[in-house]
Amino acid sequence: MACGGFACSKNALVALNVLYMFVSFILIGVAAYGRILAIVTSIAIIGGIIACGVFLFFIALVGLVGAVKHHQVLLFFYMIILFLVFLLQFAISCACLALDLEARRQLVTAGWAHTSAQTKEEAQVRINCCGLYSQNETVPGQRDHPDCVDTHVPCCGEGKNIGDYCPECRTCIAAIEDTMEKALRISGGVGLFFSFTELLGVWLAVRYRNQKDPRANPSAFL
Repeated sequence: MACGGFACSKNALVALNVLYMFVSFILIGVAAYGRILAIVTSIAIIGGIIACGVFLFFIALVGLVGAVKHHQVLLFFYMIILFLVFLLQFAISCACLALDLEARRQLVTAGWAHTSAQTKEEAQVRINCCGLYSQNETVPGQRDHPDCVDTHVPCCGEGKNIGDYCPECRTCIAAIEDTMEKALRISGGVGLFFSFTELLGVWLAVRYRNQKDPRANPSAFL
Protein backbone atom coordinates (compact mmCIF):
# COMPACT_ATOMS: atom_id res chain seq x y z
CA MET A 1 0.00 0.00 0.00
CA ALA A 2 1.28 3.47 -0.85
CA CYS A 3 2.65 5.55 1.98
CA GLY A 4 -0.05 8.14 1.47
CA GLY A 5 -2.76 5.60 2.21
CA PHE A 6 -5.00 5.21 5.22
CA ALA A 7 -2.87 2.63 7.04
CA CYS A 8 0.32 4.62 6.56
CA SER A 9 -1.30 7.83 7.84
CA LYS A 10 -2.68 5.98 10.85
CA ASN A 11 0.66 4.39 11.76
CA ALA A 12 2.53 7.67 11.27
CA LEU A 13 0.10 9.53 13.53
CA VAL A 14 0.32 6.84 16.21
CA ALA A 15 4.14 6.91 16.11
CA LEU A 16 4.17 10.70 16.23
CA ASN A 17 1.99 10.79 19.34
CA VAL A 18 4.18 8.23 21.07
CA LEU A 19 7.10 10.53 20.28
CA TYR A 20 5.16 13.46 21.76
CA MET A 21 4.79 11.54 25.03
CA PHE A 22 8.55 11.11 25.28
CA VAL A 23 9.09 14.76 24.35
CA SER A 24 6.65 15.88 27.05
CA PHE A 25 8.66 14.01 29.71
CA ILE A 26 11.87 15.60 28.42
CA LEU A 27 10.36 19.10 28.57
CA ILE A 28 8.97 18.57 32.07
CA GLY A 29 12.20 17.01 33.35
CA VAL A 30 14.57 19.64 31.98
CA ALA A 31 12.43 22.57 33.10
CA ALA A 32 11.81 21.05 36.54
CA TYR A 33 15.58 20.59 36.96
CA GLY A 34 16.04 24.32 36.44
CA ARG A 35 13.29 25.24 38.90
CA ILE A 36 14.60 22.94 41.63
CA LEU A 37 18.13 24.30 41.53
CA ALA A 38 17.22 27.94 41.06
CA ILE A 39 14.93 27.78 44.07
CA VAL A 40 15.01 31.48 44.91
CA THR A 41 13.68 32.57 41.53
CA SER A 42 10.14 32.58 40.26
CA ILE A 43 10.62 32.00 36.55
CA ALA A 44 7.27 32.01 34.79
CA ILE A 45 8.98 31.11 31.50
CA ILE A 46 10.27 27.79 32.82
CA GLY A 47 6.87 27.17 34.38
CA GLY A 48 5.40 27.71 30.92
CA ILE A 49 7.67 25.03 29.47
CA ILE A 50 6.47 22.60 32.16
CA ALA A 51 2.85 23.50 31.34
CA CYS A 52 3.50 22.87 27.64
CA GLY A 53 4.96 19.47 28.49
CA VAL A 54 1.89 18.53 30.55
CA PHE A 55 -0.52 19.72 27.85
CA LEU A 56 1.49 17.92 25.18
CA PHE A 57 1.31 14.65 27.11
CA PHE A 58 -2.49 14.77 27.47
CA ILE A 59 -3.09 15.89 23.90
CA ALA A 60 -0.81 13.07 22.72
CA LEU A 61 -3.08 10.62 24.57
CA VAL A 62 -6.10 12.13 22.82
CA GLY A 63 -4.33 11.91 19.47
CA LEU A 64 -3.31 8.33 20.10
CA VAL A 65 -6.88 7.25 20.87
CA GLY A 66 -8.22 9.25 17.94
CA ALA A 67 -5.67 7.73 15.56
CA VAL A 68 -6.32 4.15 16.66
CA LYS A 69 -10.12 4.51 16.49
CA HIS A 70 -10.21 7.02 13.61
CA HIS A 71 -12.51 9.06 15.85
CA GLN A 72 -13.59 12.18 14.00
CA VAL A 73 -14.43 14.31 17.05
CA LEU A 74 -11.24 13.45 18.93
CA LEU A 75 -9.12 14.14 15.87
CA PHE A 76 -10.82 17.52 15.39
CA PHE A 77 -10.11 18.67 18.95
CA TYR A 78 -6.64 17.15 18.70
CA MET A 79 -5.83 19.34 15.69
CA ILE A 80 -7.09 22.52 17.32
CA ILE A 81 -5.43 22.00 20.71
CA LEU A 82 -2.15 20.77 19.22
CA PHE A 83 -1.92 23.90 17.10
CA LEU A 84 -2.52 26.07 20.18
CA VAL A 85 0.17 24.13 22.05
CA PHE A 86 2.53 24.77 19.13
CA LEU A 87 1.92 28.53 19.31
CA LEU A 88 2.41 28.59 23.09
CA GLN A 89 5.48 26.36 23.07
CA PHE A 90 7.08 28.26 20.19
CA ALA A 91 6.59 31.63 21.93
CA ILE A 92 7.87 30.42 25.30
CA SER A 93 10.86 28.65 23.76
CA CYS A 94 11.85 31.82 21.92
CA ALA A 95 11.51 33.78 25.17
CA CYS A 96 13.79 31.29 26.95
CA LEU A 97 16.47 31.62 24.30
CA ALA A 98 16.15 35.42 24.14
CA LEU A 99 16.57 36.02 27.89
CA ASP A 100 19.95 37.73 28.23
CA LEU A 101 22.33 37.96 31.21
CA GLU A 102 20.94 41.26 32.49
CA ALA A 103 17.36 40.01 32.40
CA ARG A 104 18.35 36.83 34.23
CA ARG A 105 20.11 38.86 36.92
CA GLN A 106 17.04 41.03 37.39
CA LEU A 107 14.89 37.94 37.84
CA VAL A 108 17.28 36.45 40.40
CA THR A 109 17.65 39.74 42.29
CA ALA A 110 13.89 40.27 42.46
CA GLY A 111 13.34 36.69 43.54
CA TRP A 112 16.02 36.90 46.25
CA ALA A 113 14.60 40.14 47.62
CA HIS A 114 11.15 38.58 48.12
CA THR A 115 12.40 35.23 49.40
CA SER A 116 12.17 34.20 53.04
CA ALA A 117 15.27 33.65 55.15
CA GLN A 118 14.49 29.94 55.32
CA THR A 119 14.45 29.62 51.52
CA LYS A 120 17.69 31.61 51.25
CA GLU A 121 19.26 29.28 53.80
CA GLU A 122 18.09 26.27 51.81
CA ALA A 123 19.45 27.78 48.61
CA GLN A 124 22.87 28.53 50.12
CA VAL A 125 23.24 25.00 51.50
CA ARG A 126 21.96 23.25 48.37
CA ILE A 127 23.86 25.34 45.84
CA ASN A 128 26.89 25.72 48.16
CA CYS A 129 27.15 29.51 47.98
CA CYS A 130 27.09 32.47 50.37
CA GLY A 131 25.21 35.71 49.77
CA LEU A 132 23.69 36.84 46.51
CA TYR A 133 26.27 39.35 45.27
CA SER A 134 28.49 39.58 48.35
CA GLN A 135 29.02 38.05 51.77
CA ASN A 136 29.44 41.52 53.30
CA GLU A 137 26.73 43.19 55.32
CA THR A 138 24.48 45.46 53.25
CA VAL A 139 23.35 47.35 56.34
CA PRO A 140 25.46 47.57 59.55
CA GLY A 141 24.43 44.66 61.76
CA GLN A 142 22.04 43.23 59.18
CA ARG A 143 22.78 40.78 56.39
CA ASP A 144 20.65 40.18 53.30
CA HIS A 145 21.18 36.44 53.75
CA PRO A 146 21.44 33.94 56.65
CA ASP A 147 24.90 33.55 58.13
CA CYS A 148 26.74 30.87 56.17
CA VAL A 149 28.65 29.46 59.15
CA ASP A 150 25.56 29.28 61.32
CA THR A 151 23.58 27.49 58.61
CA HIS A 152 26.43 25.07 57.82
CA VAL A 153 26.98 25.98 54.19
CA PRO A 154 29.49 23.30 53.03
CA CYS A 155 32.00 25.69 51.43
CA CYS A 156 32.47 27.58 54.71
CA GLY A 157 34.18 24.60 56.31
CA GLU A 158 34.90 24.13 60.00
CA GLY A 159 36.59 26.23 62.63
CA LYS A 160 34.92 29.55 61.85
CA ASN A 161 32.88 31.80 64.08
CA ILE A 162 29.46 33.15 63.21
CA GLY A 163 29.86 36.24 61.05
CA ASP A 164 33.23 35.18 59.62
CA TYR A 165 33.95 35.67 55.93
CA CYS A 166 34.14 32.48 53.85
CA PRO A 167 36.59 33.05 50.97
CA GLU A 168 36.03 29.51 49.69
CA CYS A 169 32.38 30.27 48.86
CA ARG A 170 31.24 31.73 45.58
CA THR A 171 28.32 34.12 45.44
CA CYS A 172 24.85 32.69 44.87
CA ILE A 173 24.24 34.89 41.82
CA ALA A 174 27.05 33.06 39.99
CA ALA A 175 25.73 29.63 40.96
CA ILE A 176 22.11 30.44 40.13
CA GLU A 177 23.01 32.12 36.83
CA ASP A 178 24.84 28.99 35.68
CA THR A 179 21.82 26.84 36.48
CA MET A 180 19.37 29.27 34.91
CA GLU A 181 21.36 29.62 31.72
CA LYS A 182 21.63 25.86 31.24
CA ALA A 183 17.97 25.30 32.06
CA LEU A 184 16.76 28.09 29.78
CA ARG A 185 19.00 27.13 26.88
CA ILE A 186 18.15 23.43 27.06
CA SER A 187 14.43 23.99 27.68
CA GLY A 188 14.21 26.62 24.96
CA GLY A 189 16.21 24.59 22.44
CA VAL A 190 14.32 21.34 23.01
CA GLY A 191 10.97 23.15 23.05
CA LEU A 192 11.71 25.09 19.86
CA PHE A 193 12.98 22.04 17.97
CA PHE A 194 10.02 19.82 18.79
CA SER A 195 7.45 22.59 18.37
CA PHE A 196 7.83 22.27 14.59
CA THR A 197 7.00 18.56 14.76
CA GLU A 198 3.64 19.61 16.20
CA LEU A 199 2.82 21.34 12.93
CA LEU A 200 3.52 18.01 11.25
CA GLY A 201 1.10 16.41 13.69
CA VAL A 202 -1.62 18.93 12.81
CA TRP A 203 -1.14 18.36 9.08
CA LEU A 204 -1.09 14.59 9.48
CA ALA A 205 -4.24 14.65 11.63
CA VAL A 206 -6.10 16.76 9.04
CA ARG A 207 -5.09 14.35 6.29
CA TYR A 208 -5.89 11.22 8.25
CA ARG A 209 -9.24 12.57 9.43
CA ASN A 210 -10.37 13.14 5.83
CA GLN A 211 -9.37 9.67 4.66
CA LYS A 212 -11.84 6.81 4.50
CA ASP A 213 -11.20 3.62 6.42
CA PRO A 214 -11.28 0.88 3.74
CA ARG A 215 -12.62 -1.60 6.32
CA ALA A 216 -15.48 0.63 7.45
CA ASN A 217 -19.01 0.88 6.11
CA PRO A 218 -18.88 3.62 3.43
CA SER A 219 -22.22 5.05 4.56
CA ALA A 220 -20.85 5.47 8.10
CA PHE A 221 -18.04 7.80 7.04
CA LEU A 222 -18.56 11.27 8.44
